[in-house]
Amino acid sequence: MTISPLALPFPELAPIAGVRIGTATVPYKQWTRDCVTLVELAPGTAVAGVTTTSKCPSPEVERCRANLPGGRARGLIVNAGNSNAFTGLSGRQAAQAQAARVAERLGCAPDQVFSASTGVIGVPLPVDLALAGVDRAHAALGQADFLAATNSIGTTDTFPKAATAAAMLGATRVTITGIVKGSGMIAPDMATMLGFIFTDAAITPPLWQAMLSAAVGGTFNAITVDSDTSTSDTVLAFATGAAGNPELATMEEAGADALAAALADVCRQLAILVVRDGEGATKLIEVNVAGAVDDASARRVALSIANSPLVKTAIAGGDANWGRVVMAVGKAGEPAERDLLSIRFGDTLVAEHGAVVPGYDEAPVAAHLAGSEIRITADLGLGPGRARVWTCDLTHGYIRINADYRS
Repeated sequence: MTISPLALPFPELAPIAGVRIGTATVPYKQWTRDCVTLVELAPGTAVAGVTTTSKCPSPEVERCRANLPGGRARGLIVNAGNSNAFTGLSGRQAAQAQAARVAERLGCAPDQVFSASTGVIGVPLPVDLALAGVDRAHAALGQADFLAATNSIGTTDTFPKAATAAAMLGATRVTITGIVKGSGMIAPDMATMLGFIFTDAAITPPLWQAMLSAAVGGTFNAITVDSDTSTSDTVLAFATGAAGNPELATMEEAGADALAAALADVCRQLAILVVRDGEGATKLIEVNVAGAVDDASARRVALSIANSPLVKTAIAGGDANWGRVVMAVGKAGEPAERDLLSIRFGDTLVAEHGAVVPGYDEAPVAAHLAGSEIRITADLGLGPGRARVWTCDLTHGYIRINADYRS
């Protein structure tokens, strides 16, 4: 597998107290690497989560939705290579059986076990392999670190993706670390494909959920690779409380703002890493929209630009075709006025007042587009609305990967 040219090094990550990881190999696919990940969480761990808005979710997503109101978690089980989505009763039974085996091994209730699966849609999760995976990963608990877990949850990912941040809660220093997988089928309407975040902070489940829900809007919900929302999208955040700080219950308490900011920072880092590993990607693209009637309108315009195959292929070819940005703004269905619109590539103004700028010189734009990180800005000139989203270019590599995905 060729590593993405936009890959970043895996960060140094310290263990999180109250978290033990084990990984194992089972033949969901013809892989020799580990593809089952089991995480044991300390008793009392708070859990928060967001899941796909797809109307065809996997049984694992449904289990997470059912268990999240309980607010507590003892275990996480993740399968890679088989999404178990669109698999009917047999898929639901397999997810339930695997969670029950985890609960038995960890000595907890099944509703404190959270599940996720990723891979091919429409192939039922083999129960015998799923249970064997639990047993093998349980026997290996404590032997795997975050790097091993990140490698184990991947599918078409070309490099492992993780991020970390710290915050002071009064006199107590806490750490937040997250891992994520995702490369294609990325246009989240909640989060990204699979992301798991861990902290040693003590916090009540309702406040932890509020922090995560607030964080995803400008991070996981602000990325797109190919405009396709997965059936399995899940982000779960676990707070073990092992740091020993007084349990946070409201945003007015000391350190709550710092913890929320650190969580949002980790989510942003993880989200951008997914775009950097977009299938076939060679360029990271940041799309900024200003001057919209409101933020929601700005976001829809930004996504119209970011999801446009014509914009993405122009960037892939280094073509300074700003007319394609005009097209994407116009088709978004949001308030826009041709003669108020201005467009920039990088720092260079290329068009305003309904036309190319006088004396336009394409050289600095071409130089910007030759780089690996591209910035497009569209100002609608209508109001205070702003948004920022991230995407990647569209290359022959994306077609090759997805044409051969099952075969």
